[in-house]
Amino acid sequence: MIDSASPTLPRSTLRFFLGGHDLEMVAIRELLEQHVPGQYFDDNLAWGARLSNYEQQIERELGAGRTVVLIELIDDIGLLTGPNAATVINVDHHGELAGHDQPTALEQVFQLLELPNAEWTRWYELVAANDRGHVPAMLQCGASQAELQQVRAADRAAQGITSDEESIGREASKQAETQLDGRLTVVHLPHSRTATVTDSLDRHLGGPGFENLVVYCPDSVMFYGDGRIIDVLRSTHADGYFGGDLPERGFWGISRALSPPDLQAVIARALTPSE
Repeated sequence: MIDSASPTLPRSTLRFFLGGHDLEMVAIRELLEQHVPGQYFDDNLAWGARLSNYEQQIERELGAGRTVVLIELIDDIGLLTGPNAATVINVDHHGELAGHDQPTALEQVFQLLELPNAEWTRWYELVAANDRGHVPAMLQCGASQAELQQVRAADRAAQGITSDEESIGREASKQAETQLDGRLTVVHLPHSRTATVTDSLDRHLGGPGFENLVVYCPDSVMFYGDGRIIDVLRSTHADGYFGGDLPERGFWGISRALSPPDLQAVIARALTPSE
């Protein structure tokens, strides 16, 4: 676990607000239910969850003098820069808070609860690694094949992915195209559950593998791979989002359609310096 120089807060004063569901968020909820039942709010939100989903509850808790803990929530109401910012804790591992050396949201919540290291289980280790860097990060923890399969299946389930979406993702993965001398894999997916593609293609999960991957969805695009490419995508598309095990590898996404030739030209340029 991580150490912190931050002053500790009485656990009873904390109120936690949960963001979009994935395996890490489910693990955080279970941790909170075990140690601070009744002190968290979970509206079972999807990725991209915003503070405004909880605005009234947050105002009530702040009014009662409590410290609000925001877990992977987009601040669309200016809370983090407003007059109550001093009584708000932002827990996240995306955007500028992402990176190999940054604690995951699960690790941050574990620390806020001041739990002993003995309670940091193997499952938590795997969940945190999965959130930080997917399969490669779990392998660095010595994950077995069974553990890889278990964690990834649990993550897809936590996201609410259906069996039909799983099947569609596998079929889309079979139609994957390779470009840039095999350095880029491209998949067109008719829904937005990209984990069905990444897991189908991952060589450690039985797939053919990929170096860099773009998944085109109806109303969004996701990239997984080289951190250098993510840096370029961030500079060329300011409205995107990113995270992962940066600066080495991670993900980048945008909530709108992009022209495949244009995006792939950007990726090609990003790879050019290493050629």
